[in-house]
Parts: sequence; structure tokens; C-alpha cells
Amino acid sequence: MAISVYKNMDDELVLLFAGGPDAPARARRALVALDGALADVRDTVRLLVTELVSNSVVHAGAGNDSTIELRVVAHPDGARVEVEDRGPGFKPVPVEPDREHGGGFGLFLVDKLADRWGVAPERPSRVWFEVDRRAVVAAGAGD
Repeated sequence: MAISVYKNMDDELVLLFAGGPDAPARARRALVALDGALADVRDTVRLLVTELVSNSVVHAGAGNDSTIELRVVAHPDGARVEVEDRGPGFKPVPVEPDREHGGGFGLFLVDKLADRWGVAPERPSRVWFEVDRRAVVAAGAGD
């Protein structure tokens, strides 16, 4: 299945692409289309998109024959991201990552790095997060 990319004037990127083990890397590469619009939140968005798409592959079984939808909207205050798959859905519960075996970092990182996040209760399964741009304090301000 081919990657479909749509970028409109509102700095929105919508991808519908096949799952499978290389899906996280393909999603991350597609974010280049929004590099300028994401600017200071770009690295956080890339990391969290990689984690959520990985979760779609590992936990929702999004293989080469199923699809994942990624929607990213960059706006002046930050960005909103939604990752949707055909998995059974879930209720988020706090879980500490398995530091010894290297698993369980996806939602842990989303919880730590996103300003807001959640799981849509209906099917298809959808996890979303938002990151805010931080105000830059000018050097010497208040002197």
C-alpha cells in the first residue's frame, strides 16, 4: 500500500499507510513535509509519532495488510497529532516502562512529553496528543 500525503494551507498532514515493521520509520520520514511548521516541537512530535505508530504495529496488529492513519496539525500554539488503527482499542492505564527488557516506553513518553493526550473510546482505535510551543524568554529580559 502506498503512502498518501496531503498538506493543505492549514499545515495539516494526513497519511494513510500500511502497517508493518517499517511503518514507524515511514511515518517519521513523512513528517518532513511539516518541518518548518513544526519548528520547535518537531523533535517531540517525531519521537511520539514513532512511539504511537510502533504501538499500532505491536499492540493493534497493524501489519502490511492493514492501515494506519496519521493526522498532524501544526498551528501557532503547537501541534495536535492523531494515530488511528483498526485495533480493538484500549483504556490507558499507567505503566512503568520495562527498563531491563526495553519495552513499554510508548505511552510513558507520550504522558511525559505531551501537554495533553488521550484515547478515543470508539473504534477505530485512536490515540491523540498535543504539544504546546513554549514562550521564549529573551536574554536579559527583566534587567
